[in-house]
Amino acid sequence: MKIILLAAAALSLAATAAHAAPTHRSTGEIMAQIRDPHGRLIVVAHRGCHEPAPLHGFGAAPENSVQALEKCAAMGVDMMETDVRESKDGYLVIMHDETVDRTTTGTGKVADLTLAQIKSLRLRQDEGGSDAAATDQFVLTLDEMLALAKDRITLNLDVKDAIYPQVIAAVRKAGAQNRVTLKTRVGVGSQPLAPMAPYDEVPFLVIPKDGDDSGKSIPDMIAAQMSGKIKPVGIELPYRLPREALPAIVKRAQSLGVRLWVNMLDGNFVLGAGSDRDALRAPDAVWGSLVREGVSMLLTDEPEAMLAMRDASGRR
Repeated sequence: MKIILLAAAALSLAATAAHAAPTHRSTGEIMAQIRDPHGRLIVVAHRGCHEPAPLHGFGAAPENSVQALEKCAAMGVDMMETDVRESKDGYLVIMHDETVDRTTTGTGKVADLTLAQIKSLRLRQDEGGSDAAATDQFVLTLDEMLALAKDRITLNLDVKDAIYPQVIAAVRKAGAQNRVTLKTRVGVGSQPLAPMAPYDEVPFLVIPKDGDDSGKSIPDMIAAQMSGKIKPVGIELPYRLPREALPAIVKRAQSLGVRLWVNMLDGNFVLGAGSDRDALRAPDAVWGSLVREGVSMLLTDEPEAMLAMRDASGRR
């Protein structure tokens, strides 16, 4: 059913746009667009392009895999969101969960496994699970992911452990400072983080933690985080934000010249705005509506359909 919805949604927008080969852009060009608050919609693939992309002839791929990145690059996705953890022996590996159980053929906590043990596993198809087929894809290290993405796609590194200095050191070693973004949460009392070491070495996003869940404090948090000499390139809106809070947030973000990022995965980030599944039925009514309201970075599990919507609408 998902594939049928995806194909129908994309075809109703523009089959020719979806089938056209993407124009190659350097990662520097993509980052320049991300830094431009008035630029086009930035499509961010959640753990890579793991869902089928039927208009391009692509099947599913394991999340956070070589295949997931290859598909994203071939389709012209702007950014791949991916996850970083630390192995028992201090290596940085690409893994979302605390354990390898869901996504691989193995079991156990990442922090209890050596790199050799992790490398002996195989990733399971798509989002994994015990019923998902094992593939020939393996768990990547951060170094491997950075090398794979070079000159092809930018990365958003979701750092899962207390390893920001190690991650940023790896980014510097790879010469990838201008083709990755990092992020972390901030509160009402947080000092501006983007100018602080080590965050000042990479493009940085912040996620406001809304104390009373009304969203009313977020405009002031954005202003505080934008007050430093080095400014974040984006603000990721928090989980379960009331949609009625969005206009004031957009107004403050636009006045300060910073992009807003929304996760579209399950409909529980901007409440009432819809989910990826809703968008497969009505892309412009869901994704397009948020873009018109002032959101300009969308994290999605359905990047092919989102790209088709963006390109068909002329928001290039």
